[in-house]
This record gives sequence, structure tokens and C-alpha cells, in this order.
Amino acid sequence: MAEGHGGMRRPNNPAPVSGPGRLSRRTDGQGARYMAGGEYGEGQEMMDLQTSAPMAKSPEVKPRRRAAAPPAMETGPAPTPLFAPTERPDEPITAGAPFGPGPGPTARIPMSSLAGTLEKLLPYDEDGSIRRLYATAVRRGW
Repeated sequence: MAEGHGGMRRPNNPAPVSGPGRLSRRTDGQGARYMAGGEYGEGQEMMDLQTSAPMAKSPEVKPRRRAAAPPAMETGPAPTPLFAPTERPDEPITAGAPFGPGPGPTARIPMSSLAGTLEKLLPYDEDGSIRRLYATAVRRGW
């Protein structure tokens, strides 16, 4: 212990202000600690991170409140269980694959119209914006 210094040093209250950039120093009174082990250079990287800026004071630990449950949302049909029987018994298992029977990956998938998609969203419209978009899509034949 040179000059009577060693261990943690208590900062002045209030703590001194740190300088900018390269002149910054920790003001919390804790020294950096070396991390042993790890890959080459990780210890030095950790030291650089610890000494680059002052640490914040530890916040007071308050008891946690239980979060309120999110409001129940109206959902669509339940997802199909993993081991449920197939819903497409006439479709080959290789449909969509670049091999085997069935349409390949370049087959065109029928797309629904914009109006059809917006119509499915109407039950979830809270501010009327989807209804306005739906009316426009129907009027323009989208």
C-alpha cells in the first residue's frame, strides 16, 4: 500500500466531475478489475471498457410490482396441432418442393384481393381507418 492507498476509495460527496474524452476518470471510487481467462485480448478489452467511463450509482432496489395482465385479444382460429391429421389429404407431401409430385416452387399461389384482406381485418378496426381503406379498395376493384 503505497502512500496509504489501497482498496476502495470513497469519492467525495458530491463526487468530482470527470473530464471529457481521454481525460475521463471514474468517480465512483471503484477500481477496474482484470478478467482472467478467455480469448487473447479479451482481458484488455474488458479493462478498457471499465476504465473508459464512470459507472453510475447503484439504484435503490424497490420491491417489484406484479405487472397487470395484458387485455385479452380476440384471436382467430386456433393453430393446427403438430400431430393433427392433414387438412389437405389430396395434396402430395412434396408440393412446393423442387422434386417429387405436386406443383414445384415456381407454381403460382392464388393471391387474395386487397379488399378481401381488408375485409378480414374489419373486426379489429378500432378507429375506422381499415373501413375507409376497405371502401376505397372495393370502389377501385382492388
